Amino acid sequence: MPLVNTAEIMNAARAANIGQGAFNVVHLESAEALIHGAELAQAPVILQISENCVSYHGSLEPIALASLAAARNAGVPVAVHLDHAESEDLAKAAVDLGFGSIMFDGAHLDYEQNVAATRRVAAYAHAAGVYVEAELGKVGGKDGAHAPGVRTDPDEARAFVQATGVDALAVAVGSSHAMLDRSAALDIDLIARIRAALEVPLVLHGSSGVSDENIVAAIHAGMTKINVSTHLNGFFTRAIREYLQENPSVVDSRKYLARGREAMAKESARLLRLFAGDSI
Repeated sequence: MPLVNTAEIMNAARAANIGQGAFNVVHLESAEALIHGAELAQAPVILQISENCVSYHGSLEPIALASLAAARNAGVPVAVHLDHAESEDLAKAAVDLGFGSIMFDGAHLDYEQNVAATRRVAAYAHAAGVYVEAELGKVGGKDGAHAPGVRTDPDEARAFVQATGVDALAVAVGSSHAMLDRSAALDIDLIARIRAALEVPLVLHGSSGVSDENIVAAIHAGMTKINVSTHLNGFFTRAIREYLQENPSVVDSRKYLARGREAMAKESARLLRLFAGDSI
């Protein structure tokens, strides 16, 4: 199955009223794990490379080319997405490298600046046929970026989408990034109101802190793209810890990374099935 544009995956999920998993790549092993998980679930997946991930690797191109190559060899549809790019130049670089979508995060800007910057990025991406996600009402977490009570206003969201021309919108509805427990309470009524106000799909960031039941309710209320990172990284890391405890003399990193990769693949497959309605 060739690498696909994110629009293909998102349009299919929206038409079917199901959730679409979008999972973060940290290194090649996680990209391989997430693709294998999608193959186990026989479901499409969106691989996400964040600006933080780019910083870790020192530049976009190495991890991007590795993820794109892995996606081209997948047995199910896979799209590659740039996640939380605050830099316009980084967003444009991802477009030039062949990403299927980009998320420009202008939520740190005031409203008018966010609109102007997002519009510029969207125009550049759309000229290349690349799907664009943006954010309004900053999602909490990570360095105390926003108070937990922040919420996206449906009317402002509609105006923002009309002014920028984006294809999907990440909204603040109660989730928070990098949570280690799944205790976040989503505002399901607000999700339904935003969904009714917009023609574009909604994106849930910070889903690692949300229970299965709450995610399912959010999908039923109108959420389409479900981003997960920390939750899956936890499975990867715990599996490695267990392997090292069982094998204290191991020095070949491939052996313990393989255990982490397997654990991440299994959980990502479970999530993809859940979002698609298998357990709903």
